[in-house]
Amino acid sequence: MANIRSSEKDIRKTIKRTAANSAVKSRIRTLRKKVIAAVEKGDAATAATCLNEFTSASDKAAKTKVLHKNTSARLKSRLALKVGALTKKA
Repeated sequence: MANIRSSEKDIRKTIKRTAANSAVKSRIRTLRKKVIAAVEKGDAATAATCLNEFTSASDKAAKTKVLHKNTSARLKSRLALKVGALTKKA
């Protein structure tokens, strides 16, 4: 346990930030699963809508450095390829 006041404050801040970052990452995982589920069903319209929502959340997470920018780009790219293939097939 910290003895210095500023260290105690740092611990409190870290706990709050960890909780906030965890919530953002959880939301991104959920949105990603929605896109994948829509692609597996073959529903191009829903997949495109979910991809748009995922892209927005992923960009915001990268901007606030919850996710690394390249991680965000990689995830968006892979999902966009899947949704793109689905729209070409339909």
